[in-house]
Amino acid sequence: MEAAFALTDRVYQRHFIHVGEIYIAQEPTEIATVLGSCVGVCLFDRKLKIGGLNHYLLPLWNGNGLKSPKFGNASIPKMIEQMIALGCKIENMEAKIFGGASPNATNLEDMMIGKKNIIIAKEILAQNSIPIVAQDTGGAHGRRIVMRSDTNQIWLRYTGAE
Repeated sequence: MEAAFALTDRVYQRHFIHVGEIYIAQEPTEIATVLGSCVGVCLFDRKLKIGGLNHYLLPLWNGNGLKSPKFGNASIPKMIEQMIALGCKIENMEAKIFGGASPNATNLEDMMIGKKNIIIAKEILAQNSIPIVAQDTGGAHGRRIVMRSDTNQIWLRYTGAE
């Protein structure tokens, strides 16, 4: 879903992503998503001003079935590859991580999904030498985030918070 949206004099296209999606914008775009235990990694190339966001549900693809971007260990490397294909360089990239909450957790396994999603993001970014410059992760509340692809600005609002 795309629509024009303006918070400043500049008009931004808006794109909402769902679980298992990756969106990279070469033109100024506001990329939005809503996260609970899922994690969204914002990648940004400081030189080319290209940014992207993913939204993954589970940390690890176990090798069974389709290797889908709904798994962190598939989604993050795929997003890095897509940005490189657009001319971005790893040494110019930085990351921001959001999500990994434990809303409505009723047992230990439910509480661990968000934490595991956060851990896999940090591990893959470290393996690729991409610094994490900001994060808002964990806790009991979901998040709605909007990333400006050309500036790496993030707007965050907690869901279900007082």
